Amino acid sequence: MTQRPLTLLTGASRGMGLAMAQQLVAAGHELVTLSRQTSPALAQAAAAAGIPCEQWAVDLADPSAAASRLQAWLAQRGPAGVTSLTLINNAGVIPRIAPLGEIDAGDLARALRVGLEAPMLLTSAFLAATSAWTMPRRVLNISSGLGRRAMASQAAYCAAKAGMDHFTRCVALEEAGRPNGARVCSLAPGVIDTDMQMQLRGADPALFPDIGNFQGMKDKGQLTSPEAAAARVLAWLDRPDFGANPVADVRDA
Repeated sequence: MTQRPLTLLTGASRGMGLAMAQQLVAAGHELVTLSRQTSPALAQAAAAAGIPCEQWAVDLADPSAAASRLQAWLAQRGPAGVTSLTLINNAGVIPRIAPLGEIDAGDLARALRVGLEAPMLLTSAFLAATSAWTMPRRVLNISSGLGRRAMASQAAYCAAKAGMDHFTRCVALEEAGRPNGARVCSLAPGVIDTDMQMQLRGADPALFPDIGNFQGMKDKGQLTSPEAAAARVLAWLDRPDFGANPVADVRDA
């Protein structure tokens, strides 16, 4: 049986997530993606490279279903041929950019389910299903500087990322006390030129006091491309000290 790393990745249909998926396939990782849409380009790249790649079309706003499916799949897949095992929680959404009291309750709930509840449930499923696996196991949560700095009209996104940081700290403490415990890290990837940045720059200035900062970063060429950001994140994942600091920023390298 071929020996290769196995990576599970959410939010892989566009932006940095798609770039990470493509780079992981190119590096020979068996890959499972969980996204609302699948990527024909990723499927073609994996087939051309002879790399196993499953793309699950799932809505992480229903995180219980996604977590149950992941746990069952891992139990069925088993550890045979896996040299290392990684879960990357990358998916996230920003609801309407406005003060908290002006955002639809359903949009708020969706942002928190995708951005916080889904990573927690998927991480729980991952750890439960693989507790007896003996290869290195890692969980990488893609956080944000906004999880560490408050911003008006960004309450849901800031709260989700702050929660992600703190639950990662808790899991790091838990896993440190287990035989072959997983290494975990919540990593801010820097400011990336994605659809999310376009959403921020296109907000109503009357509702979003910080819009000028985001417009300025774009105008000054300060945004990282999705491909470059993906490479930096995956390089961090491969560091020998990955998880030594459970909350980190690629810009601190």
